[in-house]
Amino acid sequence: MNENDEALQEENETENEEVQPEITEDDSQKEIENLKHELAVSRADFYNFRQRTIKERQETRKRAQEEIITEILPVLDNLDRALEAASAEDSASILKGVEMVQRQFVNVLENLGVSIIKAEGENFDPSLHDASGTEKVDDPELDGKIIRELLKGYRTSERVLRPAQVTVGKI
Repeated sequence: MNENDEALQEENETENEEVQPEITEDDSQKEIENLKHELAVSRADFYNFRQRTIKERQETRKRAQEEIITEILPVLDNLDRALEAASAEDSASILKGVEMVQRQFVNVLENLGVSIIKAEGENFDPSLHDASGTEKVDDPELDGKIIRELLKGYRTSERVLRPAQVTVGKI
């Protein structure tokens, strides 16, 4: 190094020393305490947020259940009426009343976004149907088709609530 380089280097070192303020141990402790306080506040805020979210989720679930029950209560009322009529009337009118209640129940489910899964005569689809067994068929067109529905299946637009239990034809 020549003399000019050494002079420049000394000048830079002097400038760097002047720019950097001296940090004392007391300043470091204050900064640490400040950061600890901010961390504690953040933790408390997050804990409160989680508790509030859990409570809101529970309240939303409770409100949804209450709305569904409110939708179903008229169906229960009509079933009670049908049972009361059973002692006073003939079986044909009771059957008609129960069929009306069943239709009302299906309408309530449809209003809630639930639909019945088609089964009988359809091709077996494991994502929609649960095969309880197979039955021998002679007609090759019935091979792999649902020949009997044992229990209805239900679904929403997003997912299957309960697959239909079916018997599938097999050659």
